Amino acid sequence: MKQGTAVISRRFSALVAVVLLAAAGFYSAFLKAPVVKAQGREPVDLALLLSIDCSYSVDTREFRLQTNGTAHALRKPEILAAIQAGPLKRIAVSVVQWSDDKHQKITVPWTIVSNAADIEKLASQIQNQPRYLAEGGTSITGLMRYAAGVLATAPVVAERQVLDISSDGRNNKGGRPHVVRDQLNQFGITINGLTILNEFPTLNHYFEKYIIGGYGSFVIVANDYKDFEKAIYRKLLREIIGPRLT
Repeated sequence: MKQGTAVISRRFSALVAVVLLAAAGFYSAFLKAPVVKAQGREPVDLALLLSIDCSYSVDTREFRLQTNGTAHALRKPEILAAIQAGPLKRIAVSVVQWSDDKHQKITVPWTIVSNAADIEKLASQIQNQPRYLAEGGTSITGLMRYAAGVLATAPVVAERQVLDISSDGRNNKGGRPHVVRDQLNQFGITINGLTILNEFPTLNHYFEKYIIGGYGSFVIVANDYKDFEKAIYRKLLREIIGPRLT
């Protein structure tokens, strides 16, 4: 095992320990996350966990604008070009639906993306997924806790780990999000945001203060759900390229 890979693996193991011990909420979230063995992880440039807001403020049309917008953005040729420009020329992507502090569900498992066929498979899975969560508040804190387990147990070794949070609202369940954010940042997880301003015109400022964090973190703004596809495209491209070129 290369030294860099060993360091990343140890960091994953340490993150699992923190997830289990930090709080009872972390423990239950970790148990719900998919678990894989540490051996045999495939190296990738980026492990990207995409999130779809399914809180009560998101109706069926807005849910589909998120899934369709993400799928259409992934299919743009610049996305594949950015992936293939990386050192390993491949990334791993998973998708989680989320609402309150007790409701998160992986809807697209970790998928290695390195070519056009991989992109199409991933985009189709995202676009065609049903909505599993249809009620509940907005617990960004709960999402971050759950994401810690998902990233820690991913079947890949990634140079960068990114949680991509898209939302149209502020955290209203599960405690203070900036506390959990800081814990994830300590273990190399970057949290980026896409704020949809249809209900809260200053939501991007809230995200900048309490949600995003880590190396190269940023917020992208969508004025409403109709603007989501353009915003998620810019966000995905920037995340795949990485902070080294931004």
